[in-house]
Amino acid sequence: MKILHLYKDYFPVLGGIENHIRVLAEAQAAAGHQVTVLVCDPGPRTRMETRNGVRVIKAGRLTTLASMPISLSQPLWVARLRPDIAHVHSPYPLGELANWLLGRARCTVITYHSDVVRQKQILRFYAPFLRRALAAADRIIATSPHYIRTSPFLSRVADRCTVIPLGVDVERFARVPQGAGAALRARIGLDGPAPPPVLLFVGRLRYYKGLDDLLRALPRVPDAHLLVVGDGPMRAEWETLARELGLADRVHFLGDLPDADLPASYAVADLFILPANARAEAFGTVLLEAMAAGLPLICTEVGSGTSFVNRHGETGLVVPPRDPAALAAAINALLADPARRRAMGEAAQRRVREQFTVEQMIARVEALYHQLLNRQGFSTL
Repeated sequence: MKILHLYKDYFPVLGGIENHIRVLAEAQAAAGHQVTVLVCDPGPRTRMETRNGVRVIKAGRLTTLASMPISLSQPLWVARLRPDIAHVHSPYPLGELANWLLGRARCTVITYHSDVVRQKQILRFYAPFLRRALAAADRIIATSPHYIRTSPFLSRVADRCTVIPLGVDVERFARVPQGAGAALRARIGLDGPAPPPVLLFVGRLRYYKGLDDLLRALPRVPDAHLLVVGDGPMRAEWETLARELGLADRVHFLGDLPDADLPASYAVADLFILPANARAEAFGTVLLEAMAAGLPLICTEVGSGTSFVNRHGETGLVVPPRDPAALAAAINALLADPARRRAMGEAAQRRVREQFTVEQMIARVEALYHQLLNRQGFSTL
């Protein structure tokens, strides 16, 4: 098959959607498909390269408006290319509009990663085009049934949606090299004879991650240390908040870790926490990483896929958002009960192996492509 992935950025730009596209594209190329990723370059000139068998076209960018590239050449590339499958990753207004008006693919698939949550003014203009693009797509991939029910856009086209959860390389987090965790503990000074409980947060430091609520909960959790893995626009503000709360010695901002070192951060933790405060946290791939590592989870109920991934009372606990007291109570309850933590961690690892492996995700997407093309009488064999 000739497959086109359409979005705004691609590796080495870091982000959940960018990483998802990379995993899919490289696996599809390895399977023998002709895979092109069409994104925007940071600069005004169009560049092309090949990465791990994937043709990457970076269309020239005029400017960026509200996090969206403004490009004249990307829509022209959409009109020029003739893939069998155009796989648009949403939200991305330029990509959705260009493919709807100019795309020449046999079939269009849209992965609906998230609602537009914060940019209300843009949504007023964007919403009519998004609804038309969704209605015109041959199939829409949602990452959880929760998001279909609660999204004002997906709920209108629920009959056109297929649930394909995101996936993770389970073995990468389940089999951490011996000594890697101990080395990280030593690096941050938690390798004494009686090490304290370790809480872990991983993610881009953006407003909707809710790390400030976790910081405000921490004074009610005696002795526990928090590792914060990731960087982003809120880092300086949240580092200041940690100091103001008297937590400078118990909160460790580690920044972005190299891919090879990331599993070690899960290996040293007792609990994983994702305290999101908005639906912009649509799924929470980091929850899958923690589950693969055998960690119990604490997340918040924001009406998205996080509480689909984390089953309350089975793989962890789900608490209300923006509620530091509830967050602290959940943390204390699990820290006080090692047997319950162990049982939840084991259940989490079973669940990720059964439902959320990267191999399952790749196979489900490919099966959907074949199904759509075969309906049109186009043989994919």
